[in-house]
Amino acid sequence: MNYDLAMMALEGLTRSHMNVSVQSGEVVVEATPAAYKEFARLCLLLGGGSEEEGFELQPAVHVDGMGLKLKVAR
Repeated sequence: MNYDLAMMALEGLTRSHMNVSVQSGEVVVEATPAAYKEFARLCLLLGGGSEEEGFELQPAVHVDGMGLKLKVAR
């Protein structure tokens, strides 16, 4: 994964917050269009990496509410 691109996307999420919560047994992601764009960039970066890679969206840093950890599953 390109570390610099991932950091740029995370910095973009600090300006356009995303809220991740669990409601009625499902994960609900609420965000502005700009936040979804940055989130999509992170997912695309993960898609091109090795199985050891992943990243974490931390509460009060990248998202409002609970944190979210994304990792490539093999």
